[in-house]
Amino acid sequence: MYRLSNQIEEVILQHGTRGMSQLRQHMQPGYCERAAQLILENRGVTLVGTGFPVSGSFESDGPIGAIALYRVLEHLGHHPLFVCAPPISRILARDFETHELPIADWDESRPIVQQALEELNPSLVVSVERPGITADGRYYNMRNEDITHFAAKYDLFFESEWCPTIAFGDGGNEIGMGNLYDALGEMDIIPSVTCCDELVIATVSNWGVYGVLAILSKRLEEDVFEFIDPKATIEYLVANGCVDGVTMRLEHTEDGFPITIGIEIIQQLRKLIFP
Repeated sequence: MYRLSNQIEEVILQHGTRGMSQLRQHMQPGYCERAAQLILENRGVTLVGTGFPVSGSFESDGPIGAIALYRVLEHLGHHPLFVCAPPISRILARDFETHELPIADWDESRPIVQQALEELNPSLVVSVERPGITADGRYYNMRNEDITHFAAKYDLFFESEWCPTIAFGDGGNEIGMGNLYDALGEMDIIPSVTCCDELVIATVSNWGVYGVLAILSKRLEEDVFEFIDPKATIEYLVANGCVDGVTMRLEHTEDGFPITIGIEIIQQLRKLIFP
């Protein structure tokens, strides 16, 4: 399984242009395997945060993977719950169980998050491409533009130590990337300082989710990719105003890659698991 996890990590780090493959050398190998293990060991209420703010909307990288994870968690007997801020919270609430996290400052957000933890009592907290707080107390996008006024403080769920945490990222400014803070100093990004128990890096965060789903498929001896449909998901998201985080356009892409590339990644992972 350790060797398989390494092969999976190579697949999800294909086509990279933002230095994630180089960052991998600073991580303990087998991170997809360990993230999958946390999912299997912590069944119950699973909070899933997603939705990176872009131009008054949110980007497609993150929600595609988050919806895929949500559907698989349901199948595994978890109780998944999206925890995110407007506008994505109100879109997802039409079709998924959602807890809205308001966009507020730290002092206002702390009691809100504490109350949510006490009411929801999660067994696992996950972030799929959420902006992470930086050393100066602000949030920034990949262009180093300040997006603080559009970012809810989902980091607080990771600081609470209430339960295990998993984060997916692909650039360095996301929740969880604090695990690699020193290594990120050499990159053209204002890095996040928010850490997590298990960080999953990939060329596109959605692909990181697929890597963990591949391990789950192997562990369960069941193709859990049957429960997801990236093409239908991107159509649903774009119809609701989602944009590509790189091109900033309404189109069926994720971080500038056609959705067909993500689907090819899934097919490669399937061949690894079920040759």
